[in-house]
Amino acid sequence: MTGSSGDAPADPSADRSADPSAKVLGEAAGVFGLLASPARLHIVWALSHGESDVTGLAERVGGALPAVSQHLAKLKLAGLVRSRREGRRVVYLVDDPEVAELVRWLVARLDDRLGAGATPGLVRDLGA
Repeated sequence: MTGSSGDAPADPSADRSADPSAKVLGEAAGVFGLLASPARLHIVWALSHGESDVTGLAERVGGALPAVSQHLAKLKLAGLVRSRREGRRVVYLVDDPEVAELVRWLVARLDDRLGAGATPGLVRDLGA
């Protein structure tokens, strides 16, 4: 849609009410599936608050170093986190800030709900 004030035409791909393609839904399901692991979700949540090396992440999320390394490798392959070298140390950080924002929002929202007396585990009990 072009206005008389010289507005650019509307981008048809920006219509967020149109159903997403099967490809987009598949990608979204893949990301949600990857984040369905409490350990990986905790790692992304932790990295959304600042970068860390694998040792710091293992201490923070309470996981064994090899397991945290494997989780990081999967998150890295999915493009959710990335790493960079600092001397001999490898530091991990969020590679997709919007996914990190979504994770922070969801965790905060569920924390608020549980703090308000909601019954924990309802989604899990429904077979999700």
